[in-house]
Amino acid sequence: MTTSSISKGCFVFKPSVPTRKKKKTLDAEDYFVNGSDDCKDSKLRFRICLDLWEDMKSETESVQDDLNKKILDSLLEFAKKSASSFMSREEDWASRMRASEIPVAALVLGVNLTDHNMTFQSLSDRLQHSVTPFVVSVQAKECAAVKYLLQKVLQRLTGVSMDKDEEETSTDLPQKSAHCFLRSLCDWYKTACKNSSGISPGKKRSFSQMDFSANPPIIVILKDLEAFSAHVLHAFILICSQYTQQLPLLFIFGIATSLSTVQRMLPHSVTSMLSIKLFQASSCTKHLATVIDKLVLTPKFPFKPSGKVLQVLVGLFLYHDFSVHNFIKGLQFCLLEHFHSQPLSVLCCKKQEAVVRTQQLSHQEMEKIRQLPSFMRFVEEQEPQEQVELLTSDEHLKELCQKLLKGLHRYHKNFFPILRCLHVLTSTLPKYPLGKQIRELHVTCLERNVWETEEYESAVQLLRILARDELLTALQKCVEILLPGKTKELRDALKQLQDLKDRLEQLDAYAHPLALDRHVEGRADDCFSENGLQKKTDLFQLQKTLLQMKDSRRTKERSPFELLRNETIEYIHSLVKMHLTRPESQPLYEVCYCTSSGTLRHHLNATPRTSLQMALTHPYCYLQNEALRNETGAISSAAPDICIVYKLHLECGRLINLYDWLEAYSTVVIAAEGEDPDPSEKENVDEIRHACFIRAVSELEFLGFVKSTKQKTDHVARLTWGGC
Repeated sequence: MTTSSISKGCFVFKPSVPTRKKKKTLDAEDYFVNGSDDCKDSKLRFRICLDLWEDMKSETESVQDDLNKKILDSLLEFAKKSASSFMSREEDWASRMRASEIPVAALVLGVNLTDHNMTFQSLSDRLQHSVTPFVVSVQAKECAAVKYLLQKVLQRLTGVSMDKDEEETSTDLPQKSAHCFLRSLCDWYKTACKNSSGISPGKKRSFSQMDFSANPPIIVILKDLEAFSAHVLHAFILICSQYTQQLPLLFIFGIATSLSTVQRMLPHSVTSMLSIKLFQASSCTKHLATVIDKLVLTPKFPFKPSGKVLQVLVGLFLYHDFSVHNFIKGLQFCLLEHFHSQPLSVLCCKKQEAVVRTQQLSHQEMEKIRQLPSFMRFVEEQEPQEQVELLTSDEHLKELCQKLLKGLHRYHKNFFPILRCLHVLTSTLPKYPLGKQIRELHVTCLERNVWETEEYESAVQLLRILARDELLTALQKCVEILLPGKTKELRDALKQLQDLKDRLEQLDAYAHPLALDRHVEGRADDCFSENGLQKKTDLFQLQKTLLQMKDSRRTKERSPFELLRNETIEYIHSLVKMHLTRPESQPLYEVCYCTSSGTLRHHLNATPRTSLQMALTHPYCYLQNEALRNETGAISSAAPDICIVYKLHLECGRLINLYDWLEAYSTVVIAAEGEDPDPSEKENVDEIRHACFIRAVSELEFLGFVKSTKQKTDHVARLTWGGC
């Protein structure tokens, strides 16, 4: 390239670079469709999955709001009351309460830490909407020192970040800068209230638009109180207590354990400056029961987890984190896995949509229906001519599939109400033979026929000796459960149970059962004389008397209450056998039920140590390098340094000599390098090799396989045993 110019100069010409095509970013649908044989069908399944999950997600959010409504309303009332008390004592603050006292709401949420963010987000939104625009949330990891805590509070309230000069000054004079922060906050608060235009972070409405009071409180939420340093909390509260006359401060402490944490972390001189009120959130187990009730134990959503899948999800909840949020995420993963791995999940939707989509199935999809185990069992039970039609005619199969899908939806509509009735009857029995929670009974019904189990037999025996009041109470609950039923089977069951309940109410419960006691007492009196002393009798006479007493019990006439009670239990038993059959007995159950418990356990129940050992022992599985293929137990010279060092350390005992370890490592690496280097470069090569060894050992120490020891300075201690 040239340029025409009469003057000398330097000209820059940018080279013409061809425009590169932007790399297409993959979205969730692309990942879902990837690897599928039928792209169109996969996209349809993905849309169905998203729609179904949106409905389930909105249901979980409503459950969360309902559970937290009571405690959040109490917190809002507490905040409003604190704000009004500040307004009433502007002129006479010290006479009404101690000048340094700060109202504190101690919110005990439990150990399910991952669920706390949702609760605090909901609380913050409601506070900003109805109490005050000045709400700020902080966490312990952001506030390692008092200055950082004050910085976060000031920055999130005012929206002004600190300069580096101010940060350096705060490092030199932390106590002085802390008071500077609070004084600047006081000035900002007075200006905001005076102008009536203080804007909350993320909000764009003024005081007048949001109907706030003239002096709305400043609420500071400490999400994880246990994680805060006691020194930081001590200093922060002392500093804030000196400004309670100018600032209507209110603290909300998020506590995972108990209120005694506050007394344990802070001395009495600090807690005396706080006016603490306790708020106890609902337990995570109650939350889980409600979520399972709304998402799983309902015919509203066609997708269902199998018994093993539900056991994996509940097991992760009970033995890991008590997090309902993670349980819901696990259920979402099950939903995605089912729609991705099961091509016929396109029919996992509402009844009318499933009937319409059945007519649109292709021949390939009809063949997949014929290969389902449940459908194959159904075909084997049909007549020979019907079997031929089902296996050869797609149109005939589509008509049958419509009926089977309607029957599957009807099965769910009958299954869950009868399940609740059985739980109501058995949940109060001694030792809970069928489980105390309904989810335990549900898992039992999913895995096998419940009436064939020993636990069910024990429950029935206990039900046969229920008192009249207990049986009436249980029947009343069953009637309430079946009342909204829409199927013919549920209406008939409701009518029959209502009739049994009315008949029980008309009986005198204790009119006849005493006859047996009098009969037994009369037989027993035969063994005693008139003066009350026992008659002389031999073993044969005693045995004869006992046999007569036993026969009298068998042949005695039962009371009307006992007959009616047995009739009620027999009818409940018939309902159980009719409606609580296993889902596997229903044709096409694979359309709605997720059975990938192994995949779920593999993805959600992580085993990091096993994965690390597998990666270090068999790096080919992760790096896919053919040079890393070797026999089991051999040490490949082409493997990464950390893999070589790890395999060598498996051959050592509890203490490992670093020099011997280095020599063994060097021997393996030299074999990989081939020829020896030049003598002039040998020293550099040894230093590089030494540095690689040190780095590999440091990585093993970071991963927790070895540690330094004071027993021998040139040794390290081995921390793990065994390997892949």
